[in-house]
Amino acid sequence: MSVEVERKFLCNADTLKTLEEIGAVCVGQRQFHDEYFDTAEFHLTLRDMWLRKRKGCWELKCPTAKLDGSEEQRDAALCTRYKEITDLPEIHLRVREAVGDEDTETCPPLEDESWLRRWKLACFAEFTTVRRSFTLQEEGVQVDLDQADFGYHVGEIEVLVPEGGDVQRAMEKISRTAQQLGLSGDKRIEGKMTVYLKTNRPEHYARLLKEHIL
Repeated sequence: MSVEVERKFLCNADTLKTLEEIGAVCVGQRQFHDEYFDTAEFHLTLRDMWLRKRKGCWELKCPTAKLDGSEEQRDAALCTRYKEITDLPEIHLRVREAVGDEDTETCPPLEDESWLRRWKLACFAEFTTVRRSFTLQEEGVQVDLDQADFGYHVGEIEVLVPEGGDVQRAMEKISRTAQQLGLSGDKRIEGKMTVYLKTNRPEHYARLLKEHIL
């Protein structure tokens, strides 16, 4: 399991030029389709848990513990930090706990997707993204430029940290990269999901906004 530390930024006409100037190397372009699942009562997303299916594989993104007061608060405010869980039995365990299923004797089979019906999980968002990825001289840093099929363009500076690794160091790398890219401001940029919900699922968006998830 790893922790994804990420800072989003808005792309503009100069982004590609700036990436070239700082020595970023394009490592490819790909397209993927994401489907996100939750209950009608938002058991997962109200806990800031995001269950996603991409290319036939399941992933659950869960928030990490907040950094203590000794850390750089500005960098922490601009970055998101999520555990990325891809082990299906662990995904089942965490989803079961979130939806309040106390029947631990009967386990839904892993081979099919009957667990979606059992826990009343339905797709609430789906979209396709075209992503161009770049690596930088800063070790472990990747920059992705995303174009979603609902018209939103956003960039991401990302560092993956092994669970228990140095998240603060990852944020420092992200901060240095942001400076190289000429990013300024202290407001967190909206991600694709936030923009999608605001446009397509306003009631869901409003509930998550009220609970300070978004």
